[in-house]
Amino acid sequence: MNTLLLVEQGLNGLQLGVMLFLMAAGLTLVFGIMDMINLAHGSLYMIGAYLTATLTPLVGSFVLAMVVALPLAALIGMAVEVVALRTLYRREHLDQVLATFGLILFFNELVRIVWGPQPIFLKPPDWLAGTVEIIPGVPYPAFRLAIIAVGLAVAGFLYLLITRTRTGMLIRAGASNREMLGALGVDVKRLYTLVFGLGAALAALAGAMAGPILAVQVGMGESILILTFVVIVIGGLGSVRGALVGALLVGMVDTLARALLPTVLRTMMPPSQADGMGASLASMTIYILMAAVLAWKPRGLFPAHA
Repeated sequence: MNTLLLVEQGLNGLQLGVMLFLMAAGLTLVFGIMDMINLAHGSLYMIGAYLTATLTPLVGSFVLAMVVALPLAALIGMAVEVVALRTLYRREHLDQVLATFGLILFFNELVRIVWGPQPIFLKPPDWLAGTVEIIPGVPYPAFRLAIIAVGLAVAGFLYLLITRTRTGMLIRAGASNREMLGALGVDVKRLYTLVFGLGAALAALAGAMAGPILAVQVGMGESILILTFVVIVIGGLGSVRGALVGALLVGMVDTLARALLPTVLRTMMPPSQADGMGASLASMTIYILMAAVLAWKPRGLFPAHA
């Protein structure tokens, strides 16, 4: 039974990890290239979920709705970059934090006006609504397996994009020396807008896939944004590879701690106390992990400019 629990919770941790990676990859690209702290990244996650939930009954397909929602979210992200964020690149990080926090409030109220305050419950597609028996006696939701597959596929796509294409070369050059890149004739403003759009699409993809698992509701981006920043700090600022490793670490540690700590503590204290203490300790584990990593490597595991 313990082995089956470990397998199931390990898959849950992997699923959470790839969701966090989709969030962290876009956010770390924006920070690495633009030196921009974007607290409103979670709002794009929320918008992706709402767009997918709205389009699914209209087009009759969850996958098609998601395919349409992602470029729409990317366009919204690029519009935000052009209108609101472009003037903040050379400002202090505190100015960026305050401005993007204002965007969080703006998007939350906008979503409340357009969609209302009530949560929306989104069903997975019928062909992913069942379970798959990973090993005998361990059925696992097919939709969660699909999330894992999509997340790993996106990781492979980003690796190829950044290391094997001219666009990736420009992204890496912009992260290293944006002034020199502009002096060579590259339209840096347009590059920034495209990168921000890519980050918005990745956040929207995470939100769209979270819709059938969580309720689609106002403010849903804030909780995952906190975990995303933990991932980026652990992985290293500006590093997509660090975002992947950090996301998988955080996903596994958080999920396994929540599943196993109460069980372990029940061997030492009454169940009621064990459950309460286990939940409290589990919520602390990722921050303990972050502190341990920073004590070992103050710039994270794979900093972009090591």
